[in-house]
Formats: sequence, structure tokens, C-alpha cells
Amino acid sequence: MGETTPGPLIMVVAFVGFIGAYVNAVFGPEAAFLAGAVAATLVSWFTFLPSFLFILIGGPLVESTHGDLKFTAPLTAITAAVVGVILNLALFFGYHVLWPDGFAGNFDGVSALIALGAAVALFRFKRNVMQVLAVCAAMGLLSMAFANFSISF
Repeated sequence: MGETTPGPLIMVVAFVGFIGAYVNAVFGPEAAFLAGAVAATLVSWFTFLPSFLFILIGGPLVESTHGDLKFTAPLTAITAAVVGVILNLALFFGYHVLWPDGFAGNFDGVSALIALGAAVALFRFKRNVMQVLAVCAAMGLLSMAFANFSISF
């Protein structure tokens, strides 16, 4: 279900809806915030509504196709393609984080240590993803604050 609904980036439309109604004072100048809140709610509703309809209407149909090769083979190929896209993004971001100036530039050792620490925390110590993200964000902010002490190879 999580893969079929719009992600957080799409929720930018809620912000745009709020700003549009707020700036244009759709309900009048004294109710600008109310107009923005109503617009953000409406935009969010209509952003997520099609996904939920697809799930509720199409879910039973998809479940009934288990075991039918003409339906499962394309879905397996789509899943493989999605995994490939995710791997490509991981490599893209890894490259740009670890070598901010390209391979000809310096290797960012601090980022590598933070990533290694995150991997150890997740896989060895089974820490919660949100905890690991918070600690890594704090470590990244600290490393930026003490940029003169960064490790570069």
C-alpha cells in the first residue's frame, strides 16, 4: 500500500495550495489563514484520493491474479526495474556525497564514516531507522560546524 500512494514530495502541492489561497484571500482578507487551510486540505484530499481508489478497487483484482503467469511476470519485471532505479539512485547519491567534486576531487571521509556508522547501527545493532537518521543528521551538522577538522583523502 505504501508504494502505491503519493510520497511526501508530492505533498508540496499542499503547500502550494495553501499559499495560493492565502495570498489571493479566497475567503476575504480576514480569513486568509482559513482559506489556506481549506485549500491545503482539498489539495491533499485530491492528491491521495486516486491512489486510495486504485487500491480499494484494484486490490481484489490484483490479489485474484496470483499464480497467473501472464499477470505475475510483468509485475515481477516492474519490481526488478524499480529495484534497479533505487540502486541507481543509491549509487548516484553515494558518489555525490563521497566525492563532492567528482573522482578527481577529494574523498569525503567524514561522510564515509557517518555512512559506515549508520550501516553498523542498522545491521549489527538493529537500531531504529529514525534514531539512526537523527544521529547521522546531528553528526553531519557537527561535521559542517567543525569543517576545519574534516577528514579528506
